[in-house]
Amino acid sequence: MKRLLIGFIAQVFLCNTLVMGAGHGHPAVAEPFKVGTFEIEDEARVGIVLRDRLVVELNEANSALEKKAAYPVVPVPADMIKLIERYEYGLKRRLYEIVNELVEGDKLGSKRPDYVHDLENVHTLPPILYPGKILNAAVNFYSHVEESGTPEERAAARRQRRENRGVPYLFMKPSRGAVIGTNDPVVIPYGRNRTDWEVELGCVIGQTAKYVSANNAEDFVFGYMVSIDVSDRGGRPPGGNPLRSDWFVGKGHDTFAPQGPWIVPKEFYGNPMEILRQTLKIDDEQMQEATAGDMIHSLWELIEYGSSIITLHPGDVINNGTSGGTGAGTAKRFLKAGEVIEASIDGIGTLVIPVVGEEKPEGLTGAHLPPVDSYR
Repeated sequence: MKRLLIGFIAQVFLCNTLVMGAGHGHPAVAEPFKVGTFEIEDEARVGIVLRDRLVVELNEANSALEKKAAYPVVPVPADMIKLIERYEYGLKRRLYEIVNELVEGDKLGSKRPDYVHDLENVHTLPPILYPGKILNAAVNFYSHVEESGTPEERAAARRQRRENRGVPYLFMKPSRGAVIGTNDPVVIPYGRNRTDWEVELGCVIGQTAKYVSANNAEDFVFGYMVSIDVSDRGGRPPGGNPLRSDWFVGKGHDTFAPQGPWIVPKEFYGNPMEILRQTLKIDDEQMQEATAGDMIHSLWELIEYGSSIITLHPGDVINNGTSGGTGAGTAKRFLKAGEVIEASIDGIGTLVIPVVGEEKPEGLTGAHLPPVDSYR
């Protein structure tokens, strides 16, 4: 009798577990999607991107879905960081349901709802307004090691680095003020003439991460986007502080962190360490091209290292570093006003960034960074 009772309790527990588990599952999605932030009617709104040409307003699409009895009320966030925080806690299912309703209901054609827009008719903003932290990997591609040296120097430096990779080098990039979206101009600071480009994969953190192992780092990722680490190679003027290296001057100017054009959730991208291909063109001339095989430390190692120093939160960004082909390296040239940068990652999209020069500011004091030509 006791065995029968124990068996009955076990069966009840198993049935309840299966029912509860089914409730937490996700329906198959009709087609992959991306997520972004868009200016619609003078307001920043979170949207779902379908087929790289249609933008679905998340809030309006959700309201329409909830009018059907089959779908419970699920509040959706108005900003990207909240979406990222809740994605694995019920929101993923709702986004899948919205996409399925539109695709399977044939609502993306000529009779589509008012909340579905042509991409060209909305202003694409940076996907995250704004990341809490941006961590960039410095010199994390073998082709970028000693890039400005002679062929012999480059070969020797890369061979030495392969033999002793060491630990990653991460630095902080400013967020608000530096972050811009596709079609927004990067501004060459007044008097600076050594502005450089670096295409990178932007990895968006999806869950709070501290002391994460590289072996399970992917579990803490939300998705991926294109990033450009715009850099000022002009350095500090001589004299005064003896420290010549100044990462704030080199990386921290306004508009120096283009991101976007949207985020691809990780389930629709795949393993970047297997499929990554990142390229950059200036006025249709290809400057950079690299794959994950050129990386010194994997993306997962960057997450492991970064999370050992500071807690990573949803919406934080880790950029994987850039390859050879930079202006200060093999290209031997720098950005000029009037040029257009196109940074692309296969499977994600392209950032199109025009380049403009800053006009001479009024009211300059002696505390500003002087023109490069004054000390070079």
